[in-house]
Amino acid sequence: MKVLANDGLSPVGVTALEKVGFEVILTKVAQEQLKSFINEHNISVLLVRSATKVRKDIIDGCPSLKIIGRAGVGMDNIDVEHAQQKGINVINTPESSAASVAELVFAHLFGGVRYLHDSNRNMPLSGDSEFKDLKKNYAAGTELRGKTLGIIGLGKIGQEVAKIALGIGMKVIASDDKVGETNITLHFYNDQVVTIPIKTEPVADLIQESDFISLHVPAQKKPLIGKKEIDSMKHGVGIINTSRGGVIDEVALVDALADGKVSFAGLDVFENEPTPAIRVLMDQRISLTPHIGGNTLEAQERIGRDLARQIIEILK
Repeated sequence: MKVLANDGLSPVGVTALEKVGFEVILTKVAQEQLKSFINEHNISVLLVRSATKVRKDIIDGCPSLKIIGRAGVGMDNIDVEHAQQKGINVINTPESSAASVAELVFAHLFGGVRYLHDSNRNMPLSGDSEFKDLKKNYAAGTELRGKTLGIIGLGKIGQEVAKIALGIGMKVIASDDKVGETNITLHFYNDQVVTIPIKTEPVADLIQESDFISLHVPAQKKPLIGKKEIDSMKHGVGIINTSRGGVIDEVALVDALADGKVSFAGLDVFENEPTPAIRVLMDQRISLTPHIGGNTLEAQERIGRDLARQIIEILK
């Protein structure tokens, strides 16, 4: 049987599949040619990340498909229910990239409170001639320790974010419409363990009480954070979005950055991927990454291993 990993697959995953007899194809097939490629090569398993879309036309037009796999968490680029109705297994890897996304959240947070995203833009341009002025500009940073982090969405990624926040001495408020209470377990040297229970709070309370807000929710039909929500936040709040584009109203966010209501933002996802709005890209108060939350070497190995395991369990 053939597996098309259209957005790539780690060598660990490829090896695991080939070991039990699967042929793994790593060719990147253009979206408009995907259906014909799958049919021509009799593909049984289609693996994608966020770039490739698997809509009804592909699901209906590719009778050889037995599994559609998402190398990551969110499956808004796959018509999941339709595929399942057609008897196709749909799999993903909800835990494999959680730690990587959480660490990126804090890369944006640490960079934001110390202005690293802006400093790294300006030091190469004028660091040799305006060093003292730049030092003055960036000398009013703040610490994360002791501040309150609001986590909207307390799934696997949100829980990993909470672990890091608690580990560096932050206070954590969380909100989730499916999780009422969960335990966050921190592991230390010599098998020392500390478990901290967290009860979720209403989003409205979280928004008002948080110094920083990190979003970890699926794609939404309309923005979860817009002007009304931003108006309810603390003055100088920092906002991080590593979940899905469109969760934040980018126009409202840029306006709030301009008037100081929001001190900085960190965005890994955008409303108009892969062509984010120029106004967003050019705002020096936004720390920017190109949707790389789960893209670490370690996460990709875990994803490859997890996908291979699920495919083998289903088809072998």
